[in-house]
Amino acid sequence: MNRVLLNASNTMNQLQQQLDLIGHNIANVDTVGYKNRRGTFQELLAQQYNNQPLQRYEGGRNTPEGIRIGVGAKLAQTQLQLTQGSMKPTERMLDFAFTTEDQFFAVQYTSETGQEEVRYTRNGSLYLSPINNNEVMLVNSEGHPVLNTAGETIVFPESITEVQLQPGGTLTASLPNGGALASELAVAQIIRPQLLQAMGGSLFALPAENIGEDALTYLQGAGRNAISLQQGMLEQSNVDLANEMTNLTIAQRSYQFNARSIQMADQMMGLVNGMKS
Repeated sequence: MNRVLLNASNTMNQLQQQLDLIGHNIANVDTVGYKNRRGTFQELLAQQYNNQPLQRYEGGRNTPEGIRIGVGAKLAQTQLQLTQGSMKPTERMLDFAFTTEDQFFAVQYTSETGQEEVRYTRNGSLYLSPINNNEVMLVNSEGHPVLNTAGETIVFPESITEVQLQPGGTLTASLPNGGALASELAVAQIIRPQLLQAMGGSLFALPAENIGEDALTYLQGAGRNAISLQQGMLEQSNVDLANEMTNLTIAQRSYQFNARSIQMADQMMGLVNGMKS
């Protein structure tokens, strides 16, 4: 009975993490640029009991010899799903949406300690934030500056009248005197998406030791022709609500099954302890 309790309690703990993961996906079903995560389970270590020492009595056996007794299952990993989300037209000048799955905006993030880091996002809802000297800075919805190909913030005069997206991820800002200023958006192509760490606010980060050409590459030069952006559009979350509700039901049933196993094992132990010789 102790083994039943062990198996069920181990699995229930991991199923709770699965429920939390599904709940997080459902909560972000309307979050712009959100990418859902999918959990996969695997069996924990099992103990082998060789209860038949004489192999001649095992003729015609198709299953492995002995008895394998496990100790439950665990949530092995969570995989980031970069599948394309649906497109929502907004007709807003500073809304942009990628139509290629592995491309991200690069933004400047300042940590609580004042250290500046580069983070990545699919949320293309951008704004012009006033700064000094009658200038405005291009920022994302959380107020973090959007970077250009030189790794610098994008700044325009406050007097610009319109911003247009050009092929290759170039923004052209029109001036009242008929002139124009151009700036190339920094676009990162993520090669190893499973290294991305969700940091909140639709932002992702890469571990410092994994930032290299094997993890991501910035589209430069002729490579910028591969940038696929649409203006006046936003990419919605790629969460499939029907699928998440199905997974939620399955996880809840599994949790209830393991809870019932603990209850039955406890009842049987009570019966055994209550037996009189």
